[in-house]
Amino acid sequence: MRKGARIPLEIVARLVVRIAIDAMGGDHAPVSEVRGAVLAARSWAIDVVLVGDEIRIRAELTRLGAERHPHISVVHASQAVTMSDPPGQVFRQKRDSSLRVAFELAAQNQVQAVVSAGNSGAILSHALFVLGRLPGLERPAILTELPTETGTLVLCDAGANTEVKPAMLAQFAVLGSCYDSIEYGRDRPRVALLSNGTEPEKGTELTRAADPLLRHASDDPMARFRYVGYIEASHLFDGSIDVVATDGYTGNIVLKLAEGLADAMVRMVHTRLSSTVRGRIGGVLLRPLLRDLKQQVDYAETGGALLAGVREVVTICHGRSDAIAIKNAIKQAARFVRCDLVSRLGEAIARHAQAWQDESGSAARA
Repeated sequence: MRKGARIPLEIVARLVVRIAIDAMGGDHAPVSEVRGAVLAARSWAIDVVLVGDEIRIRAELTRLGAERHPHISVVHASQAVTMSDPPGQVFRQKRDSSLRVAFELAAQNQVQAVVSAGNSGAILSHALFVLGRLPGLERPAILTELPTETGTLVLCDAGANTEVKPAMLAQFAVLGSCYDSIEYGRDRPRVALLSNGTEPEKGTELTRAADPLLRHASDDPMARFRYVGYIEASHLFDGSIDVVATDGYTGNIVLKLAEGLADAMVRMVHTRLSSTVRGRIGGVLLRPLLRDLKQQVDYAETGGALLAGVREVVTICHGRSDAIAIKNAIKQAARFVRCDLVSRLGEAIARHAQAWQDESGSAARA
């Protein structure tokens, strides 16, 4: 098969997936990463490569009785990227970091995905420098999911790009709609731009410039999404749309606000129910419902967020990720590999390239 050709899905589905884990990235590294990798290796046929301080990793594997597990291997890296390292400098300053070594394994086709709970800015810079962007895409974006009354909302960008151009917003919408179709089977997902009102005159100069680009792309007979205009934040969770596109600064605030509000609501309900005898009795009946609600908003259940738009699968986990979150992120990354997600995102970007090239000339060249 020629280089760069798309692998047929029936072949991809049968591939043994090999995933590199940045074992030194998270707040609880390498304990959470190693334990999560062991859980994943024991649960599914996924080969996991733990990258980092070999002595510490092997010590944890020994404690777990997994030092000889056939699906787990270790690659040593002498340095670790911290949360305080400047993303733009650490790539050159720490050439033997666990993050860089993990991405080098992906670039050399030794693994098919990278999972990290480390510095998200550093993950982005390493992905760009080592793997590169999909052809025709200006910038990759963090793509995540939020629960709604009727299902799931795909949010793009959730923190990778604080300053964007109209063409980039249009590309984020296409990335999100393609992901939504693959993950949830919606033929033409409903896409909106996040704004402070639904009227055409609302929004910023950025959203007003991105709006006609998405209308043009959506009107194309080959379009795989339906653009519905602006949406206010108060309607994000009512199920009226499937995908929302915004800049990374705003998207990250939305994500953190949603996470914090969900946690606070669960705690407040629990406090109210525990304050009286009648409440405690009612709490027994409501416990299954509250448990289900907590699972819907718990990042550990999802595992991580996709860095959409680079040439391999990259999953970014929360810095506080525990072993369960890492395990689920590994499962998620393997699923993305098996469904050939990266190639399909690239096809979606290519399909609509004319919409933003009209706006920015020869922009978005790889």
